[in-house]
Amino acid sequence: MALRTPVPQSLPRLLRNVCHHPGYATVHRRDLSIRGNDSVNKLMWPLASLLSGVSMLVVGVALLTVAIGAQAGSAKYSALVTGIIMSAYFAGFVYGTYACPTLIRKVGYIRAFAVMASVASALPVLHALWTNPWFWGVLRFVTGLCIVGLYMVIESWLNVVASSESRGKVFAAYMAVSGVSTAIGQWLILASDRYGFVPFALVSILFSFALIPTTLTTIREPQPTNAPSMSLVRLFVISPIGAIAAMGSGLLNGTFFSLGYVFGTGVGFSDSRTATFMAVTILSGAAFQWPVGHLSDRYDRRWLLFWICVVTAGLAGVGFYLAREYENLLIFLGVLYGGLSFAVYGLSVAHTNDLIEPSKVLETTGGLLLLYGIGATVGPTLAGGLMDFMGPEGLMLFFSIVLSLLAVAVWRFASKQKHSQAPPVHRADYVMMDASSQAVLQMDPRSEQENFDFDPPAKQ
Repeated sequence: MALRTPVPQSLPRLLRNVCHHPGYATVHRRDLSIRGNDSVNKLMWPLASLLSGVSMLVVGVALLTVAIGAQAGSAKYSALVTGIIMSAYFAGFVYGTYACPTLIRKVGYIRAFAVMASVASALPVLHALWTNPWFWGVLRFVTGLCIVGLYMVIESWLNVVASSESRGKVFAAYMAVSGVSTAIGQWLILASDRYGFVPFALVSILFSFALIPTTLTTIREPQPTNAPSMSLVRLFVISPIGAIAAMGSGLLNGTFFSLGYVFGTGVGFSDSRTATFMAVTILSGAAFQWPVGHLSDRYDRRWLLFWICVVTAGLAGVGFYLAREYENLLIFLGVLYGGLSFAVYGLSVAHTNDLIEPSKVLETTGGLLLLYGIGATVGPTLAGGLMDFMGPEGLMLFFSIVLSLLAVAVWRFASKQKHSQAPPVHRADYVMMDASSQAVLQMDPRSEQENFDFDPPAKQ
């Protein structure tokens, strides 16, 4: 599979291509239809302004993570210390999902957005002023808190833009822009000296510029709402496979984003090869979700998830060997690894949604998002410790261990339900998913599927 560097194009043209791409139309044909050219034109410009802000924000977040990884290596921090610093970001992200809605309800979306954006824009510069692991850990925690708050505000505005007819396309465009922007952030580290002040300055500039299209939007301010929640124990009872897979996905993806650059430089990659390895893995993860989604709509998702975990665990094991002997082949391995591992979270959400009433989609997916965040908080610290013990190739061993344990768990719980081999009465559509704030979950087209009779199948 050949992957090329994304060619810059105007955002309206990008959105037009996204909205008419045949891959997106397969997610949910009823909800992904925008009726008539007038509806498309009315949606295009408000969506373009918000998504351009999202793009700059995501590029900045990705670049900041890479810059911290590079400068942590320059400061001779151990992989464990670097992992703890990176874990602090996800801890702040999880905490922000509870703290930010309270702030928004008290002062409103616009004031809350201005406060969090101002703080987020100043934080990258503070990283450059004092290189200290404890100080950086605090900064990463506050950064995660502010970023999830900014996501909440932007995604809430996207919910206002998205009518019931266009919600699926808005959701798809948002996921596509986020994925491409994350990949671009990996390459942007090559624009300057990665060990100097410039990368942090670029992040601050990107965060500041992200405010312009968002604050100038003419879209009415959303009404603050309480996000529905579900007990994690109840979520595990409903779908132990979905709950375990969501946390496992956080362990994998949070660790990859946090320590991928440390791994690349540790095995001997140049800056450009490390950036390419990261970006290729991310882009393949986005591209493979369509074939994986097609298969998941035709076959039992539990066993598809099992085999993806088995194959990906094998690929990570091969990567452990290649990192020691043939590191140049890791880029090709990254295409396959990213394509499969990034689908784990989407499969966990889709499988869990098979087992619930459509009216419970928001609270269920919110619970899975929390589990993902917990996994992403723990993962970098555990993997960093293993990398200190075994060398940089320990990252691939960590991935292989997590995926193997996940495969065993899926097999065990799936095998216990021998009487439920038939597909569920209701099969939720597979939707390309990424971890974000709970506000974007309201754009998930599956939350609109409430107009049919439904009998929940047996718990699996």
